[in-house]
This record gives sequence, C-alpha cells and structure tokens, in this order.
Amino acid sequence: MQTPLLLPGSTVRVTNSNDTYYQFEGLVQRITDGRAAVIFGGGNWTKIVSFRLKELETVDPRQKKG
Repeated sequence: MQTPLLLPGSTVRVTNSNDTYYQFEGLVQRITDGRAAVIFGGGNWTKIVSFRLKELETVDPRQKKG
C-alpha cells in the first residue's frame, strides 16, 4: 500500500476499522515522523488526534456526500 500524499490543510478520512475515529473526516494540522495530526470538530467539540499516514486517505471536499 502506498502512503497517500498529505499536506497540512488536506481533508482526510480515517481508514483503520479498529480505530474509534473510523470513517471520521478531519483536517491535517501537521505531519511529523510518519504521523499526521488531524483536527476533528463537530457541534461543540474539537479534538486533535495523531494517526500513522497509512491509516488515512485523502478526501475531495468538493464531492457531494450521499
């Protein structure tokens, strides 16, 4: 599996089905040592979580959901 090209500000989705944040989408805040810090927000909460790069896939935010 090839590591996705991620940059700060990229929209990503968590692909690890064993993770609490599976299928959540967020924004990459920073990338360091093979890990990406992703910011999730929803309603009245915001959370930043670190993931291995292979656990993420890029998402085109222009694509319509549903």
